[in-house]
Amino acid sequence: MEPIALASFEFSLSKNLPGKSLARNYFVVSDVRGKVDQLLCDTDGTLCILTSAGLECLKAQVQHPASHEQYLGHNSQQTFWVVAMPASTLRGNYQWLGLRAQLGQVDATLFSLAGRALQICQWYFDHAYCGRCGQPTKTDQVDSARVCLACQLRFYPRISPCMIVLVVRDQELLLAHHVRASRPVYTTLAGFVEAGERVEDTVHREVYEEVGVRLGQLEYITSQSWPFPGQLMLGFIAEYASGDIQIDGEEILDANWFRYDQLPQVPPKATVAGQLIDLYVQRCLVKQLPGKK
Repeated sequence: MEPIALASFEFSLSKNLPGKSLARNYFVVSDVRGKVDQLLCDTDGTLCILTSAGLECLKAQVQHPASHEQYLGHNSQQTFWVVAMPASTLRGNYQWLGLRAQLGQVDATLFSLAGRALQICQWYFDHAYCGRCGQPTKTDQVDSARVCLACQLRFYPRISPCMIVLVVRDQELLLAHHVRASRPVYTTLAGFVEAGERVEDTVHREVYEEVGVRLGQLEYITSQSWPFPGQLMLGFIAEYASGDIQIDGEEILDANWFRYDQLPQVPPKATVAGQLIDLYVQRCLVKQLPGKK
């Protein structure tokens, strides 16, 4: 039962499929009483995407049907789906691993689709019943929503917008060590967008709350889906304006200015934080070239 091979991965979320029969391929996620946070991998940690035949073979091995089949997307050759299985049923040469184990190990687009698999399946479990009237819901086959059969209230997959910002001052980067960090990593600042707030306002507010400095010009750089569990990271580089670093002591354990060529341990480039840091380091390096200012 071999997972499918994906040499050059791409996919579309459109439900308007090409006018031909496409092969179906499956992500398999673990179901622990409605909590979905792990993916089927082989024993060396490789993410498994199964063909229809491979899925049937797995179901026969574990003697349990896969459930909650949900559409994820397609490319020109195949469609992608997610199914859930009870975590305790897994046997053979497979294991359950969290999505973080794939960070930097797979193509960024495949990482996004694997994250979508977890998010879509969790959304299905979380909204099987209406939060307003308690009646069952069904999946809308046209719109990406769960719809209450009684009151017609619609539930969409959770997406939480979150800004992430690298604050810079000439050749220096402001980096922080967060309370939740499991390793001694210094990284950028981040925070959730509040209701009624522009993301630009979030950048200014969160930076001042966490490290006490004021910002000048903001430059939007890029975004990244960050399904832990459902953030959309909006990445900025911000110019320092004024103020001394004063950490909040709640979310931030330490923060400091670091020269671009004397950085502490930082996040990998597979993360948007790592990309922002790398981009600014490259800009600083270019300025050091003869004839550059």
